[in-house]
Amino acid sequence: MKKEGSSDTRIKNLMMFFNLLHSYETVCRPVCHRLNISQTALDILMFLCENPEYATAKDVSRFRAMKPNIVSFNVERLVEEGYLERSEVPGDRRKIRLSCTDKAREAVREGREISERFYKDITEGIKKEELEMFENCLKRIEDNAEHIRNRNQP
Repeated sequence: MKKEGSSDTRIKNLMMFFNLLHSYETVCRPVCHRLNISQTALDILMFLCENPEYATAKDVSRFRAMKPNIVSFNVERLVEEGYLERSEVPGDRRKIRLSCTDKAREAVREGREISERFYKDITEGIKKEELEMFENCLKRIEDNAEHIRNRNQP
């Protein structure tokens, strides 16, 4: 009998998270394909439109845990395609504020619908109390992961 926390269990849990992410990307694929944007680009748009107080590429990189070069590449493309606009931040010419255009808001609306439907589908059959307990566990895992990142940064 395998003990709790064994290598097999840890690997299965990580695989479950990757499978969940892959499933989400699969349901987003038709919208991304139709809009001719990547999943990463859609994620960036959704973040910026839903969190206008975090409006720089550095914010996206930090809060979405994306590498800066990946964010820069996708932001450049989103600006070229008319999904985002750049403007200077008053008082700090080094910072560039990113804002969503109407075209982005439509993409985000579709992305939000997909996200809500996906969440509903993956939580089907789970009692409210079970889901709350699971979400509390995920929050603790997220906090622990952030603590590990902060502890191990140079």
